[in-house]
Amino acid sequence: MDKRLERILPRVQKPARYVGGEYNAVMKPKDEVDVRFAFCFPDTYEIGMSNLGFRILYGVMNDMPGVWCERAFTPWTDMEEEMRAAGIPLWCLESGDPVGQFDIIGFSVGYEMAYTAMLNMLDLSGLPLRSEDRSDLTPLVIAGGTAMYNAEPAADFIDLALIGEGEDVLPELITLFRKAKQEGWDKSRFLRAAAEIQGVYVPSLYTVSYHEDGTISAITPLDGAPERVYKRVVHDMDKSYYPAKTIVPSTEIVHDRVTLEVFRGCIRGCRFCQAGYVYRPVRCRSREQLARYARESVEDSGYQEITLSSLSTSDYPELVGLCGDLELFCGEKHVNLSLPSLRADNFSMELMQRLQKGRKAGLTFAPEAGTQRLRDAINKNVTEEELMESLRTAFSGGWSAVKLYFMLGLPTETDEDVAAIAELANRAVHVWREYASNKNRPLRITVSTSWFVPKPFTAFQWEPQISIEEYERRVKLLRSSITAKAVTYNWHDGDTSYLEAVLARGDRRVGRVLEKAYRKGARLDAWTDCFDLGRWTEAFAECGLDPAFYANRERGRDEIMPWSVISCYVSDSYLWRQRELAYQSETTPDCRTQCGGCGANIVEGGECCRG
Repeated sequence: MDKRLERILPRVQKPARYVGGEYNAVMKPKDEVDVRFAFCFPDTYEIGMSNLGFRILYGVMNDMPGVWCERAFTPWTDMEEEMRAAGIPLWCLESGDPVGQFDIIGFSVGYEMAYTAMLNMLDLSGLPLRSEDRSDLTPLVIAGGTAMYNAEPAADFIDLALIGEGEDVLPELITLFRKAKQEGWDKSRFLRAAAEIQGVYVPSLYTVSYHEDGTISAITPLDGAPERVYKRVVHDMDKSYYPAKTIVPSTEIVHDRVTLEVFRGCIRGCRFCQAGYVYRPVRCRSREQLARYARESVEDSGYQEITLSSLSTSDYPELVGLCGDLELFCGEKHVNLSLPSLRADNFSMELMQRLQKGRKAGLTFAPEAGTQRLRDAINKNVTEEELMESLRTAFSGGWSAVKLYFMLGLPTETDEDVAAIAELANRAVHVWREYASNKNRPLRITVSTSWFVPKPFTAFQWEPQISIEEYERRVKLLRSSITAKAVTYNWHDGDTSYLEAVLARGDRRVGRVLEKAYRKGARLDAWTDCFDLGRWTEAFAECGLDPAFYANRERGRDEIMPWSVISCYVSDSYLWRQRELAYQSETTPDCRTQCGGCGANIVEGGECCRG
């Protein structure tokens, strides 16, 4: 360990974030490695190490002969200050080597508010922020994750973006990079070749022109770049990598447990949900394989909790059977089995009895809207009676703590819809009074609201976000409507959701704002105690751009979107039709009930929802 680091660590919060040496961390002899990959997560250690995708790709790359993938995370503000004062560059945890010395620097960006942390990690590595100022092949700077479905705000800073699931495309890209490195290719030649790989988007190979009103007039590919970049999809989940033998952190992280991904994708089609569209089609892991992974992961890590994870886990066809398979093992090992959230329309007594056995922790449901009209508009396909029946089941089974998640600012929302959230919470209190089997434990109902953010590749990608003032008015309305003492109300900060909407639908010009905000001190913007909207407001003004143009403006059907080069296979015509149905409060059946013809079935040769 660097002697300077030894002196610093006693002065910072959570020094275990920065030292590595964890159980199962991969170490390789440097003389047996010809490609070194710095896998950077633009948030703190405890957030990054809780990310299953990060763990999967770490394992995929380290399974490749001659490739060593190491990890780096964003330092907290106190550590950054110490590093800059001591002249210590950002390093990777496995070897301790500076990130700037690696062949490839890859960022996992699942959230737009992580952009400034990404720039900070580049700066701490001693590298120029802009791709055009890094002329050599190495280090190559790439990014993947859900936020890259619109990579334009980051286009000036990355060399390429990976679109879709990385298990297949990353090894292909690394193999091409190895060839380029061995044969002495320059960066431009490599990028042109990389653009031929499905799922690779090279921003520098596209020029963007604009109308006088600021909207995009054309996106033009250069040097043979594809007109559309199609996402990569893992076709067979039973053959895809799962990190059963994974790093066990030396300090507490957010999700300190085994996370078992039961399937990828979602059958539901909620019209606001980006992940529900871009991860189509649904692909399940087999029940037998999941049971084996669960046992192997627990035995290797010593964790005492298994979370069954997906976008809608209670839609896994063999969920009750899988819980039964794990019941004896979990009992013997004193391991708790849990689901992060549940659908109110398929929560059963049988499932409840198999979950959280012996420990009645809280249950979580996400109705999203207070009235049936608005739930139909967003295609939630959950009725109030189904929610109440699930609560009756839970309360009669001994549960007394429930979290209910909603959104404010959804398209077509009215004050009546907002007030109905409070009415729904009050009805939940009455259900507890009537059906609770254990009234010795006090009832705790937590109502949480987030602010709707229109995202690319959703039915609401054309919608405006309501203003901050209007959002705050609706929060105040809901607060005043909640009267039951057993109900606690939490709401999401408005400033961060506003900027998230700006960045989510931002074009390439927003990159100038991003860099200027970073220079003004923007760092860990995903953290409310670090975020300052004022920096961003100043940056937009100095760049001559209006954030409301991106957040609060309705788009026309024929407008060219910044992400129009990218395809997740779900067609724009399908998304537009879903938008029209929203304004009619008409629902669309889930994918297992009836194929809606979204276009994603082409990925599976015309078959979706296998298993």
